[in-house]
This record gives sequence, structure tokens and C-alpha cells, in this order.
Amino acid sequence: MAVAGEYDYIIVGSGSAGSVLADRLSADGLAQVLVLEAGGSDRRFFIKMPIGYGRTFFDERVNWKYETEPEPAIAARRSYWPRGRVMGGSSSINAMVYCRGLPVDFDGWAQRGNAGWGWADVLPYFQRSERRVDAQGNAAQGGPLYVSDVSAQLHPLRRHFFAAAKELGLPYSDDFNGSHPEGVGSYQINTYKGIRCSAADAFLRPALQRRNVRLMTQALVHRVLFEGRRAVGVAFEREGQMITVRARREVILSAGAVNSPQLLQLSGVGPADLLARHGIAVLLDNPAVGGALQDHLGINYYYKATEPTLNNLLYPLHGKLWAGLRYVLTRKGPLSVSVNQSGGFVRSHARSTCADTQLYFNPVTYSTAPAGKRPLMNPDPFAGFIISFQPCRPKSRGRIDICSTDPRVGPQIRPNYLSAPEDVAAVICGGRLIQQMVRTQALRGLIKDVIQPDLGSMSDAQILEDFRQRCGSVFHPVGTCGMGPDPRTSVVDNRLRVHGLDGLRVVDASIFPTITSGNTNAPTIMVAQKAADLILADNKTMERRDAHQQA
Repeated sequence: MAVAGEYDYIIVGSGSAGSVLADRLSADGLAQVLVLEAGGSDRRFFIKMPIGYGRTFFDERVNWKYETEPEPAIAARRSYWPRGRVMGGSSSINAMVYCRGLPVDFDGWAQRGNAGWGWADVLPYFQRSERRVDAQGNAAQGGPLYVSDVSAQLHPLRRHFFAAAKELGLPYSDDFNGSHPEGVGSYQINTYKGIRCSAADAFLRPALQRRNVRLMTQALVHRVLFEGRRAVGVAFEREGQMITVRARREVILSAGAVNSPQLLQLSGVGPADLLARHGIAVLLDNPAVGGALQDHLGINYYYKATEPTLNNLLYPLHGKLWAGLRYVLTRKGPLSVSVNQSGGFVRSHARSTCADTQLYFNPVTYSTAPAGKRPLMNPDPFAGFIISFQPCRPKSRGRIDICSTDPRVGPQIRPNYLSAPEDVAAVICGGRLIQQMVRTQALRGLIKDVIQPDLGSMSDAQILEDFRQRCGSVFHPVGTCGMGPDPRTSVVDNRLRVHGLDGLRVVDASIFPTITSGNTNAPTIMVAQKAADLILADNKTMERRDAHQQA
């Protein structure tokens, strides 16, 4: 086995969290930082072009392409989970929607015993990353991650959605990342001048300009190496060769909600009975590793429209060519944004104390596409639109567990969808809300016909059954290395140190104690920003202590 040297910090994963850590931990120019990425370069046209995520959705060159086990509550169907296997991780292949989440999400984290993670604590870490871009394309001062108001490029059909919400008494929000995030509005996305701004673009590339940072791509980590209960390095495979590398200070897992628990288990940290079944020596018995899996489930309702939508532009060949030419020449038009254009965070019923449902309104339909496909530039041959909803804070909890000692083999993913009664009730409330919305005067005038099934005629039982048959993941897995004060029920403490071990942290969406209300990329970046401060502070304390002892 080859040896590839020694670094202060080894970061496993160059996704949203790993990219931030690489930037922050190397900023002093002194600490030697190694980033290991299982995938390759993100220099691909369909990554940089915003609507290109439809192409990367099933591209095994940049995507782990995970699937869950058959889920009983959703008609024994498997759920497809795309996860980034490329520089930038899932921030390079996602739909780019940037939503911090609601303040109640993070106050809930603190109330669970995670001091320092309330809304007032984490807000500065969101702000540290963000550089806002207004509708005219003017970028404000701020962090390196562009958060763009692309409303000038959005389809005018959204005015009907806003009018319907107003009829129902739903509030309007002009900024989901502002002081009043509840309501309907238009989503901000991570682009700048029509080009995706991933975590790799914002954080990793600047870090790689420093001489003290090294990125190794196509590096598949097999396990964390320990001396006693201290993490001292990792073993990884690259170009058919096994290589070890040592960490002077810390090993940091930022491989995501699927791969971080997988790697811990492969390293002997996890449920003892699971590890024993696979012949893995148990370093630390912790059943919480891989547990508390959470995800958002959503559903689409399809309608034919009485006025032109994106279908009318992107279905004909000449329309595709025109949109492509416009993008190449100006970086504007429908190819420069996500199809998830408008939506919001709303209360689905009068008893809600805060927003409990996320909405999407898309001026395009794909009802004639083959099952499981995402043909973003090949919509239906008629004018159409989609309304979608997802319950914000599901209570159901699942697990991720290894099913092989080979890291190339994806783990067993069991989300346990809709196992909590509260989640079933939330589905019915969400369906009823959409029923009310499509009955408004604003949408009755827009709907030419319903593309079956017809939500408007469904009872509660039928809403639920339809959801079970057609819902799908919104691709927000979190919680599998959850943060908490109790080492029996959580994996990391509030400084993201793995309970019972030294020199090892987990920093990614897997540490979320509970899922945030919306898209999870923004809070993952926030977690990494805060983690960087914690890591630097802890190591500074260690250095002072060592110096004192030597004196």
C-alpha cells in the first residue's frame, strides 16, 4: 500500500460542505489541507448551463445514482436518489434553488440540546457565504456564493399563481432568504450571469489557488484509519492503487448523508450487529450511525393551460434552437434558470403555527415523458404547467446501512416514508391546499384541462392513495450522522465531533438533527461555515495547551 504523505486536515468529499472547509481551513496559508473526491472534474457544459441538470440527473460520470429499497408506504416503489459524484458534489447537479430554511428549523435544533445552533447563531454563517445579485444582474458585496434574483428571466405565467395565492389569503414574500420568508414568491438560485455557481466555483477553486491545498479526484475512500480511538488518516483507492495518508490534526467526513454514514460503518463505527455481519471489527458501537434518515417527499399535479407556457417554446425544434442560441450568445432565457421558478412556504391549514408546506409552480409539463426521465428541454407538445407540494418537516425516520464491505457498492437505503401519522395528515392537508388553489378564479381561467389524475375530485383517502402511488423524493436526505448531546442517540456533538472518538468530525447534511423546511443545499453550506470556525477554534486551543505543556 502506497503512502501519500501527511496533512493537517483531510477532507473526504468536495461537495457543498467540503468545498467550504477547504477554503476556510487553508485561509491562513499554513495548514496543509487535502481534499479527496471520488468523482472527477466539474468542467462540463451541462453542469455549467443551469438547465443542464436534466442531463446530469442520470449521468453516472457525475452521479452516484442511488436507489432506495422498495418502500411499503409508497406502493412498494423504489425511490431514485441522485447524488453528486463530482467536484462540487450535489451542488453541481442540483436545481440550484437557494433557501436557507425557516428560523423555526434552527431554533428547533438548539431546543434539542445543540447549543449554538439556533437561528440567531446560524444566520451570520448564511450571510458569510452569500453574494446577492438583483434582478438587473448587479452583484452586492458579500461572500463568494452568488444568490441571484432571476425574476427577469422567469415565465410570466407565474402571475396567475401569485393571484391564486392572494385569493386564498396566502402572504407574498419578496425574499425567501430575507426577514419574512413565509409566503409565495420566486426562488433565488445559485447562478451568476447565466452560469451555475456551485460550491466548487465559490469556495474550492479559490482555495486551490493556495499552495497549501491539494485536491485528489477519482479517490475513493475505503476507511478511516485509527490509532486507538483517534482518527489518524484514511485509506483510499486511486487508479487501481490503495493509498494511505495521515492527518496531523483531523479527518473530516463531508461525503454527504449517504456516504458519510457508509464510511463510518466501513471504518468500524456503527451498529455492532451490522458490523459483525460484515466481518468488520467494531471500534465503536453506535446504532445512531446511519439512523434518523429524513427526506422530503413531493408530488406534481399537471394541467393544460389556456395561454402559452415554456412548452410552446421548448417543444418545437426551432424553439429549442432559438433558446440554445439565445443562451450561447447572451446567457439569458429559459436555459439560464431552473424550471423550479416560483413557489413558497405556506400554512396548509388554519391550525398551523408556521409554514408547513413548500409549493412549486412550474410553467412547463412533462406528462408524456417516459417514467423516471427528466427531459427538461423536451416538454409536452401542448401548453401546460405544474403545481407541486411537499410537507416541510416530516416526522418519519429511516436508516442507511452498508450491505457490503466494498465502498463501490451502494448502501441499503430505507427512508421509511410516511411511517409517522403526522406525515400522512400533512399529505392530506397539502393536497387540500392545492385543491383550493386550483379552484380560485385566477387558476380556473388558466386551466384548459386537467391531466389525469384529477386532484379536484379527490377525497382525503384518494389524495393519500394518489400520493402513495406517484410521490417521489425531492432529493433532500439528511440526518444519518445526527447532531445531539446524547452519544447513545446521536453521532456528533454540537461541535460536530464524533462521540467517543478523537480527531474525527462529520460536516455535511448528515448532521442535521431535523430536516429543514426547504431545499437543503444552503443550510449545508451554513453548517460548513460554522464548522470551520469550530475546528479552527478547537485547534487553536489545542496548540495553546501543547505550548503550555512544553513550557
